[in-house]
Amino acid sequence: MRPLGKMLRQGAVFLLAIMVIAVSSSCFGAAGVKEPVVKLGIDNIDQHLNLFLGKRVGLITNATGINSQYQSTVDVLYAKTNLVALYSPEHGIRGAVPAGDTVSSQNDAKTGLPVNSLYGNTKKPTPEMLKDIDVLVFDIQDVGARSYTYIYTMAYAMQSAKENGKTFVVLDRPNPIGGVEVEGGLMKDGYESFIGLYPIPIRHGMTVGELAQLFNKEFGINCDLQVVPMTGWKRSMYYSDTGLPWVMTSPNIPTPDTAITYPCTGVFGGTNVSEGVGTTRPFDFVGATWINADALAERMNSMNLPGVVFRPAYYQPKYGKFIDQQCSGVQLHITDRKAFRPVKTGMALLYTIREMNPDFAFETNEKSKPMIDLVTGDDSVRVERYTLDELMTKWDAEATEFKAKAKKYYLY
Repeated sequence: MRPLGKMLRQGAVFLLAIMVIAVSSSCFGAAGVKEPVVKLGIDNIDQHLNLFLGKRVGLITNATGINSQYQSTVDVLYAKTNLVALYSPEHGIRGAVPAGDTVSSQNDAKTGLPVNSLYGNTKKPTPEMLKDIDVLVFDIQDVGARSYTYIYTMAYAMQSAKENGKTFVVLDRPNPIGGVEVEGGLMKDGYESFIGLYPIPIRHGMTVGELAQLFNKEFGINCDLQVVPMTGWKRSMYYSDTGLPWVMTSPNIPTPDTAITYPCTGVFGGTNVSEGVGTTRPFDFVGATWINADALAERMNSMNLPGVVFRPAYYQPKYGKFIDQQCSGVQLHITDRKAFRPVKTGMALLYTIREMNPDFAFETNEKSKPMIDLVTGDDSVRVERYTLDELMTKWDAEATEFKAKAKKYYLY
């Protein structure tokens, strides 16, 4: 006979194991995937199937279009609706095309559906592309920055939906850098491009569904717009707070942490300074062959910018600027992401590098305005119209005004 104390201890262990299994089962789905805090628009599709009943459906998506259980939106809609056509933005339907490269039209290997390219000669769906559908759906993960083409693919598609009498449905997704902070000046008239179609700030603080509502009303699109909202998302959340899987939104945004630094260092794409593209940490590095790393780090750290530390860094890009050349500069270490102000930090870096280095230059483009003007919204930064403090004061006022306007389109 076993001692009573030992039997009680074994029983307690058994009950504890049962409790752990029960708790674990409640946190994981049928496929053993942990249930996220947030449910995406595509996760809530069953409550909105009336939007697709008896309708032929087209879908604009890419590799980021998955639900919380890692299932492709293409596959989900193919099973639940009459999905008849696909449309691909920059980087392709599976996310394999490098930035700026033309995306070709093709057939989807899995479903056999036609894939119409919206990045190349045609950025706006043509009447021919839409003639066989009734509803056009958008499901792509944005990064929260103005200079990212996906939200303008959405805007152009909304325009085409209005012109061709189609319903437009947005399956909403989180803003990966939160919905509280809004930073940067507005894009000005005459500087419209595919990385800045409308006057919104550099860090807009909205989800794609909210942006769609703003675009539709404030900028006169007026299409038949429906947004399938998320549940559980709060404006204070960064992507890592959601529990959702992350799929790289483009080849140089491999993680949600990269989305935090992108609106900071992405501005260097319009200069002769490397933004770390071509390394394993794109947008975390800023450097060039002619920068003094220690001097730059010391200068930047002396500014006491919130939420970031600058470390002297050396790296050799494998593509992009300075291929296989040693760059010296800084790596940004984000110590407090909620305190970090990417736009102000990026401008402080640019102004400082320009002041310290006579080799600094902005890139030019014979076919359009300089890239720096398109990224920053006008030519103020390039021509040094304002000091850094003056620029930030102006931009902060514009961001505050925009946020007041944007709030009426908030869904969360």
